Amino acid sequence: MPTVLLYGDSNTFGTPPMASLDEDRRFGRAIRWPGVLAAALGPGWDVIEEGHPGRTTVHDDPIEGAHRNGLTVLPAIVESHRPVNIAVLMLGTNDHKQRFSLTGFDIARGARRLVEALQASGHVRRILWVCPPPPLERGVLAEMFQGAEARGATVAGHMRAMAAECGTDFLDAGAVAAVDPLDGVHLNEAAHAALGAAIAAKIAKMLPATT
Repeated sequence: MPTVLLYGDSNTFGTPPMASLDEDRRFGRAIRWPGVLAAALGPGWDVIEEGHPGRTTVHDDPIEGAHRNGLTVLPAIVESHRPVNIAVLMLGTNDHKQRFSLTGFDIARGARRLVEALQASGHVRRILWVCPPPPLERGVLAEMFQGAEARGATVAGHMRAMAAECGTDFLDAGAVAAVDPLDGVHLNEAAHAALGAAIAAKIAKMLPATT
C-alpha cells in the first residue's frame, strides 16, 4: 500500500477561520483537505496527516516555541513513517508573520530546505511541493501578519522556479483555493474541498512513478 505523507501547518491540521485568538477548533476529517484527499484516492492509500498549527519552514518561533520549526522535527517524522511514496509539503504561511521579517524569496528558500532534506533522507520516493494560498491581512491575525499580502504575491513564483530546480512536482494551492477573509490565513470548508480534490488529482498523475 503506497504511503502519502502530508506535512504542513494549521491548514493541514484543519484549523477553521478564527474570529478570536482563543479559539481552539478543528474541522472533522471528512471536511479538512487531507480527509478529502484520502477519500478521493480510495482505500489503497495510507494517508498520514502531519499538520502542526504554527509550524514554520526552518525558523524557531520566539513566541510560539522552537518546536514549531519544520526542519527540526522533519527527520523524525520521515523516519517514523518510512518508506514514503509521496511526501506532500505545504509550508510557508507562518513564515509570513511580521516577527520573522522575511522576503517572499526567503520564505520560498526555507521551504526548499525542507524539500532538500526530504530528498537527502533516502526514505521519500517523490515530493509534491505545494505553495500555500497567499495570506491576507484581515481580522484578529492582521497585525501578526502585517505585510503578508505584499510578500505573498511573490512566493508562488519563487517556489515554482525552485521546484523545477529541485526536480519535484509542484502545485500552486492559490490557484484552486483561497484563505477565508475572516482571518486571512485559514481555509474554510469549500477551500478544503477544492484543495483536497486538486492534490488528489495531482497525486493520481504521479502514481505510476511510485508503484
